[in-house]
Amino acid sequence: MIMQKKIKFPIIPKGFVFSFILVTTLFALWGFANDITNPMVAAFKNILLISNFESSLVQFAFYGGYCFMAIPAAIFIKRFNYKMGILMGLALYSIGCFLFIPAGNATAFWAFLMAYFVMTCGLAFLETTANPYILSMGPEETSTRRLNFAQAFNPMGALTGMFVAKTFILARLNPATEEMRAALKTSDPATFAAIQRYDLDTVSLPYLMLGGVVLVFFIVFLISRLPLSSSVEKQSLDLGPTFKRLMKNGRYVSSVVAQAFYVGVQIMVWTFIIQYAQNELGMEKSTAQGYNMVAMGIFVTSRFICTFLLKYIKPSTLLFSLALGGGAFTLGAIFLQGMSGLYSLVAISACMSLMFPTIYGIALKGLGDDAKLGSAGLIFAIGGGCLMPPMQGFLIDVANWIPGLSSVRFSFVLPLICFIVIATYSRWTLKNT
Repeated sequence: MIMQKKIKFPIIPKGFVFSFILVTTLFALWGFANDITNPMVAAFKNILLISNFESSLVQFAFYGGYCFMAIPAAIFIKRFNYKMGILMGLALYSIGCFLFIPAGNATAFWAFLMAYFVMTCGLAFLETTANPYILSMGPEETSTRRLNFAQAFNPMGALTGMFVAKTFILARLNPATEEMRAALKTSDPATFAAIQRYDLDTVSLPYLMLGGVVLVFFIVFLISRLPLSSSVEKQSLDLGPTFKRLMKNGRYVSSVVAQAFYVGVQIMVWTFIIQYAQNELGMEKSTAQGYNMVAMGIFVTSRFICTFLLKYIKPSTLLFSLALGGGAFTLGAIFLQGMSGLYSLVAISACMSLMFPTIYGIALKGLGDDAKLGSAGLIFAIGGGCLMPPMQGFLIDVANWIPGLSSVRFSFVLPLICFIVIATYSRWTLKNT
């Protein structure tokens, strides 16, 4: 009997190493943008004296850009190529950052929301481009592992964004509470305006510097030669037939739904950890942000561990286990009081680490050139992060729903629902794919 030698497929072929490294830096760049922004929900609430629901419109504008631009970005990339998609994304990203200066000068919340929206129109281009490009950089047999490896650098950028938010924004804001600011607004409008202007300048400066960094990356990509696979050559768009094929693909459609709920749970957990620590434990914003950084550190560590485990465990199996763990920790955040509840909330990040790239890889596997429009659908699903945080903010604003259970803790029933959906999806994929 002749034994066939098992073929080992490289994760990153030699011809793609430089391109892989360069494109992987984009994962860190949008991770930075995501996680310098999450704490701004609490910051704007205090600075502008608005409700939790209103302040969470930061996330509505931020992730709304993904919904608005995902499909146009896919059309653009299919018409041109991956490099042009990256350049367009970096240009919009940089412009959005620079818009923070006129927004701060106008002292207008709507202007900040517009700046966030433009930023994420750029991020939609970057994510719609970078994810399928990474998948195409080598054999399909290692595509999910390759994307998980690239995605592992996303939380490194996120950690940097969290550090900047904690050290250079939250810690430098005027310490006046909302009650003190509300009193000043009536009794001493000039002092209130001066404090507000100082705080908005403090928020805007890091975004201005980020815009400069992104502009440098634009130049680097402009002058770099990136190999293009044959699937990105100019060709007819065939949007109608492609869309019909995708809609008939049960695995793809269910993946888009699961991705929307995953992004929703991620943004809710990382956005409202500050409100949880403030309301349940009386922590300062900058101290609470430290726990957000711990959560991200756990997320990073878990991402590398889970990427290693994928060598031995089927992606859907591991995803199902992590969804169950995330649901269990969410129950802890709801029903455990004090530090135990906060620790449970932090621990959820260990279970979220694998989810986005794994769902992405499952959805696009075997789609071929349809992956470009398919990728756009998955980026469109990031809109889950635009709808669910305002819903959770509303639950926090209203009176307590259950006696003995604070509105902040009760609001985490929404993340719990998200984990139930993801567990159901992963169980379905195990049985049907």
